[in-house]
Amino acid sequence: MPNQTKRPEILYSCYSQKSSEGEQFIPNHSVGLVIAGTSEIFIGGEKFVFSDGDFRFFRRNQLARYTKYPPAGGEFKSISININQDILHSISNEYDLHMQKPNHDVKGLALEANSLLKNYIDSIWPYLDGNNGFNQVLVDLKVKEVVIILLQTNPALKDVLFDFSEPGKIDLEAYMNANYKFNVDINRFAYLTGRSLATFKRDFEKIFNLSPNRWLQKKRLNDAYYLITEKGWKSSDVYLEVGFKDLSHFSFAFKKAYGRSPSQIGN
Repeated sequence: MPNQTKRPEILYSCYSQKSSEGEQFIPNHSVGLVIAGTSEIFIGGEKFVFSDGDFRFFRRNQLARYTKYPPAGGEFKSISININQDILHSISNEYDLHMQKPNHDVKGLALEANSLLKNYIDSIWPYLDGNNGFNQVLVDLKVKEVVIILLQTNPALKDVLFDFSEPGKIDLEAYMNANYKFNVDINRFAYLTGRSLATFKRDFEKIFNLSPNRWLQKKRLNDAYYLITEKGWKSSDVYLEVGFKDLSHFSFAFKKAYGRSPSQIGN
């Protein structure tokens, strides 16, 4: 599994403008609440929309594309609790909880805004105050608490939460054609398709006759060219849509491929 940057278990987000941060890899199961504004998330061909007061659950090991919209004259605000595998293994061992049957249908889920979840959110506000130095033991206890709440209010999630299996080997061609716009590194694509990096590269070149990086850039630039010339998109809107992380890298690659900058092509 690729190395992952450790994320805060309890995270508060606040945006005063529309935030199209492109995409993200969801490494851990997460529970969240939209406090203000609207959030759109696309996962595996499904669209999830959450607004003020909506609780949501997302399973781990998924690629997601999302946009956050602040309310008129206000700020988009949300809280997310990331549930790491170490904590779930601990709960599994302590309470003898195990997956009974794999459930791969759940990608995301709207949770009922019950009193347990509402009271839980009220209890974690002190953890979001930068002036408080809560130690990791207390944070882990709060994460365990939300797992117990999920098991009590959504028992079917047991087979999702305690599924500790890693991604199996899947159809590489179909997966890449469906997910090439996600700007994640090659290690991540290898992991999600159930392969070592070396096997991923070998299988990839057999199928596409190009290295992964060259193929990804070509596919993304082809999409960008179409959106600019046929749909009239601006380069500032295109680069995130097709999977580039920043505008300058996109513009450089585009000009190298087509001999003119995106703005010149669009004119």
